[in-house]
Amino acid sequence: MKPIPISFKIGFLTIHTYGIGLAVTFYIGYKLFERALKKKNYDVEWLSTAFIWIIISAIIGARVVSVVANIKYYSHDWVQVFEIWQGGVSSYGGLVGGFLVGIPIVKRKLPELDLPEALDMVAPILVACWVIGRLLGPQLMYRGGGRRTNLWFGMEYAGEVGKRLPVPIFQSIECTVVLLILLYIVKRQKVAGKKRNYIVVLSAIFFWDITRFFDEFLYLDRPQRLWDAVEVFSLILVAISGLLIIYVKKKTNLVDFDKKRDGTPNLNGLDDDNNIDAVESNSTEGDGVTDENDKNSVNTGNNSSSS
Repeated sequence: MKPIPISFKIGFLTIHTYGIGLAVTFYIGYKLFERALKKKNYDVEWLSTAFIWIIISAIIGARVVSVVANIKYYSHDWVQVFEIWQGGVSSYGGLVGGFLVGIPIVKRKLPELDLPEALDMVAPILVACWVIGRLLGPQLMYRGGGRRTNLWFGMEYAGEVGKRLPVPIFQSIECTVVLLILLYIVKRQKVAGKKRNYIVVLSAIFFWDITRFFDEFLYLDRPQRLWDAVEVFSLILVAISGLLIIYVKKKTNLVDFDKKRDGTPNLNGLDDDNNIDAVESNSTEGDGVTDENDKNSVNTGNNSSSS
């Protein structure tokens, strides 16, 4: 199988498939976020301009982190720093760059959208973009494959000798699984009637970083030992996000318990019918007691009159 073309010409212009893939992915992310905001009846007039700045900052952040992490490689030829079409971007850097610009813009343009809801809304969208972006980005770039392999599903990539593990395809499948998990969590939250509380975004970090670690450790063409910064950083984020998930869930359960203990009907969840039945039952019992008291009052009055 021949390598996938990484570029083609239209007249004097050289078009890189990697760039087209990223552009398509960004556009899909934009439309998904716009749809999510409209579904919640939020204003979206500001989004198109803001999204351009978010994309620019994400690309810069992704490239800067990648260059810093591979400074020895780029120190021999600094021109390559600007050749982003050759690959070499960091997902972590892109996230940091995007959020550093995106969060202040959202707070300014949409102050009624609180941070937990915004992050929990964005998390599944980002994972969906990774599902698509891995196929349209790294799969189409220079040196986009993993370790050498003789397995039947091995593929050839431009700039690499021999058949390689199709790591971008593996990553797209992994992100699909993570996305399904997040959608399940979102559905459970809707059924339970709970507000967004960072659980979705924390779960995205937890599961995505697990896959990220194993991608780096098992598939990429590097020694199988914990030396790579991405591997170590992934494990740190898995630990932190896992602890935060436990903390948030425990805090949420305590709040729900306090509501029930105070006698406030818990109308946030699957217990709605039970709570309504309980309220109706209490009302009925109360009416019965009142009626009995009324009867006793009447009898007492009659006795008084007779005497």
